[in-house]
Amino acid sequence: MDAPSVLVFDVNDTLSAMAPIAARFVEIGLGDQAATTWFASVLRDGFAVAAADGSVPFAEVAAGNLEVMLEAAGRPSDRREQDVATVLSALRDLDAHPDVQPGLQALADAGQRLVTLTNGSVALSEPMFARAGVLDLFEHRLSVQDAGRWKPHPAAYAYAMRVCDVPAERAALVAVHPWDIHGAQRAGMQGIWVNRAGGGYPPYLPAPEVTVTSVTDLATALAQA
Repeated sequence: MDAPSVLVFDVNDTLSAMAPIAARFVEIGLGDQAATTWFASVLRDGFAVAAADGSVPFAEVAAGNLEVMLEAAGRPSDRREQDVATVLSALRDLDAHPDVQPGLQALADAGQRLVTLTNGSVALSEPMFARAGVLDLFEHRLSVQDAGRWKPHPAAYAYAMRVCDVPAERAALVAVHPWDIHGAQRAGMQGIWVNRAGGGYPPYLPAPEVTVTSVTDLATALAQA
């Protein structure tokens, strides 16, 4: 493969450690497994809206899904509002995975252009990047809110390519999510899978061009590709 000139990073799970979200679900009495169900439901509904050529902000989908879960659990309306705020406030308190800072620094030192593209808001992740010392390593920090469609809709990736002024084939999407990588590949980009969990890649999707186990390994992997 041709080495990409721009690396577009997913944010949630790929760069951010999501464990504090599960802790907040325990705090409000739903249990840590409820966090996984909630996040999957948020993605499902965001994808569904995008597939129907619509767009709803991530925060609205996240809050609405949690409200439904709490109502099903029998929480009174005044308590639900408080619990939603407790969970969503954790999104601003997330920290980057330990490999993110050294990995991104190595890529920047190698001359790679680095960009983020999130289904959430740009402002939500900026405190995390600042704490990790990587905020200034990104050329652009982008959100699908400005694209009008959530990833994996093609419009989201096309928006990033326009901002970066680069053809899709010279860019790669870096993510832990196979669905995101597949969406980027369908849009003409390369796909780089960060296999943090050590699992297998879905056999019904085209394989990513590069697979690494951490962001730290990415600079070396690209140099050897």
